[in-house]
Amino acid sequence: MLLNWTVMILYNYFSAMFVGPGYVPLGWTPEKSQDCMYLQYCKVCQSYKAPRSHHCRKCNRCVMKMDHHCPWINNCCGYQNHASFTLFLLLAPLGCIHASFIFVMTMYTQLYNRISFGWSSVKIDMSAAKRDPRPIIPFGLSAFAASLFALGLALGTTIAVGMLFIIQMKVILTNKTSIESWIEEKAKDRIQYYQTGETFVFPYDMGSKWKNFKQVFTWSGIPEGDGLDWPVRDGCHQYSLTIEQLKQKADKRVRSVRYRALEDYSGVCCPVTKGVKTFFTTPCTEEPRIALSKGDLILATRGLKHWMYGEKILDSAADGAIRERGWFPRKCVEKCQYDSETDQLVDGEKKNR
Repeated sequence: MLLNWTVMILYNYFSAMFVGPGYVPLGWTPEKSQDCMYLQYCKVCQSYKAPRSHHCRKCNRCVMKMDHHCPWINNCCGYQNHASFTLFLLLAPLGCIHASFIFVMTMYTQLYNRISFGWSSVKIDMSAAKRDPRPIIPFGLSAFAASLFALGLALGTTIAVGMLFIIQMKVILTNKTSIESWIEEKAKDRIQYYQTGETFVFPYDMGSKWKNFKQVFTWSGIPEGDGLDWPVRDGCHQYSLTIEQLKQKADKRVRSVRYRALEDYSGVCCPVTKGVKTFFTTPCTEEPRIALSKGDLILATRGLKHWMYGEKILDSAADGAIRERGWFPRKCVEKCQYDSETDQLVDGEKKNR
């Protein structure tokens, strides 16, 4: 049975790794040219981002129905491998639970006839195996320590991977991804901030957990659809989610604050020359850092006490200029002083939104 667990775990693990999530074809455009206004354009892939797709900086491609980039499979979890990845998260804890049972019973069997309980101490007689006529492989101290260590690994894996499985099942039963759950939360914040009175309805929730489940798990192992077009619930538009993404992107531009670099920053994760607090409070995230030169302009969108995240403007004169995104120390930048005309423009945009 333990070998069966191992085979199923490895099969789903390597399926998630080598099958991959599925990528939006390079140069893809929607069938109707007027639908391009509802979609974001990816300058790296030179194509429009299909609904539910996102660009992965690690894979350097637009991934269909991207959930997240997993370093353990060295690939993204998305449209084609979401089922295999989730089954791996289910089978790994089950196999570890079985292995934990074997470890516990093995150590119990080995120590059953070797422990004598006295009034003042507990004595373990490891030589009892030599006098025991039963065909039991005797444990030494090193084997016992190895089994105890393996038991700890099995229990730790059960808890950690089991929690990831629960998280994945929650989003699957609502027919979402982790990214889409975050987009939905930001939509609620945007509506509350601007008091627009609108209601955002997630368009891909079929209204039934079973129907949502069948969108990912099928008997053939091939998910439904082609990864580009998706069924939507009644009353929703095919591009309802992408329209909300465009609104959030425009809102982020309005809320962003422009900073100017006062000193150079090499882009290292833990800069020694930027202060002790900056060194020890570096963001614990896979998001990149951006190198700065004195005089660079950055649009900051969020930040921590000693760090900020934003986009470096490489060509501020051109509309839609290419930008580099990442974290940088607060100590390296200062807020730009806008003139009154610019401030009034920003305030007017906020009121109109």
